[in-house]
Amino acid sequence: MESCTVFAGDTWIATGSAEAVREAIRALDMHDDIGTLLVFDDVTGRQIDLDMRPDEPARPRGRPRMGVVSGEVTLLPRHWEWLRAQPGGASAALRRLVDAARQQGVSGTAARDAAYHFLSAMAGNRAGYEEAIRALYAHDAARFTELTETLPVDVRDHARDLAAAWFASEPPVAAA
Repeated sequence: MESCTVFAGDTWIATGSAEAVREAIRALDMHDDIGTLLVFDDVTGRQIDLDMRPDEPARPRGRPRMGVVSGEVTLLPRHWEWLRAQPGGASAALRRLVDAARQQGVSGTAARDAAYHFLSAMAGNRAGYEEAIRALYAHDAARFTELTETLPVDVRDHARDLAAAWFASEPPVAAA
């Protein structure tokens, strides 16, 4: 998980890496009435459980001095053949593919879905929610902005941030 966001009720608390969000949660004064804490994955918009236990040092695998961590990938034989034929071999090709995908950022439809999941959790029972979702899926940024105006400021702003890549993308082509 690259980034997540935590809310206390309708109030934004922090956005960042899982560790940064854990630290922000630990810094809260739990004696204050802060409401329910909800943590969201910023890529999917889905609510997640954040493990608050202290991180235990993992036994290093791979080549830790170089920052390389080994893992397992399951592919079909044709995929392995293609990867082996790439300059630098399979590992280098996979690293290049992952880096290229990360540089492209969140796709339009992934951003739309993230905004939907977030709004479902945070505003699903509020007036205007269904119309805002219709505007989101209709790729109508102006209407979405108008319909989310009545949401609590932090919820509204985060939903708009999540949906930004969707509205910046080309509108979907309607089926004939």
